[in-house]
Amino acid sequence: MKKEQVIIVGGGPCGLAAAIALQNANFSPLVIEKGNIVNSIYHYPTHQTFFSSSDRLEIGGVPFITENRKPKRNQALAYYREVVTRKNIRVHAFEKVERVTRQADGTFIVETSKDTYEATYVIIATGYYDNPNYMHVPGEHLPKVTHYFKEAHPYYNTDCVVIGGKNSSVDAALELVKAGARVTVLYRGSQYSSSIKPWILPEFDSLVRQGVITMEFNAHVKEITEDAVVYTVNGEEKKIKNDFVFAMTGYHPDHDFLKKMGVHIDAETGRPMYNPETMETNVEGIFIAGVIAAGNNANEIFIENGRFHGDLIAACIAKREGKVSE
Repeated sequence: MKKEQVIIVGGGPCGLAAAIALQNANFSPLVIEKGNIVNSIYHYPTHQTFFSSSDRLEIGGVPFITENRKPKRNQALAYYREVVTRKNIRVHAFEKVERVTRQADGTFIVETSKDTYEATYVIIATGYYDNPNYMHVPGEHLPKVTHYFKEAHPYYNTDCVVIGGKNSSVDAALELVKAGARVTVLYRGSQYSSSIKPWILPEFDSLVRQGVITMEFNAHVKEITEDAVVYTVNGEEKKIKNDFVFAMTGYHPDHDFLKKMGVHIDAETGRPMYNPETMETNVEGIFIAGVIAAGNNANEIFIENGRFHGDLIAACIAKREGKVSE
């Protein structure tokens, strides 16, 4: 069995930032990532522009310089690859952590798809992008339904429904219309969400007013069939012709993964129990970093504030191990 002092589960920006903070405290952490590094960013829409400016996505003191204030997906991918190379972070990509078990002596057995490790400390930085919020309606799992939007080109001259009314929905609807799709947006809210980026709402609203995009407020999806979507608006049932559905209903952390380690989860908020000064959970030796700390409220923690969790964790572990951070 391989022995490691610190294992970080998740190779996103917050997991990588934690690795660098630990390196600065004279540790050599191992990052285990089930996909590629910054896997969630890789799965963003191809032409995605970040909400944050590039300087707020920086980790490890490595400058992130772009020609525009807000970087695009491909620029972020290149930046984080460069950080891993420059900082010589140990990353095991395409290796899935399946189980973390605490032993009687307080250490942890970390079982993955490829190996088994023993670790003194485990940091969970797995994000939430792999776990869509399902609507639990008939037809949701048909092949034509997806909870992710990648690129609009394949949907030229098709009837598309976008479910949801926040940034990802608005972005998807705009991309689809530009690619020649016929788009209906179904949103259960009664008006535009206040969280929509102010620089895209005017364009979206203009297309709605022109009738280019059909926008249905107070809409509740009842059923998805091979060729239609059935929904209600204020109790009135409607049915529209449909080829593809983009259910942009948000995401949540993998609560079961944490619970199996013994981490307590607040049933209402989905928030793990942790000390905000150290990011340590109720299980001694298990820490959390990044958006997973926000529970179900993914709008509370982003890369730009989650990237600092590693500093708190490194300080705690260094103190416990009698090391002083540089």
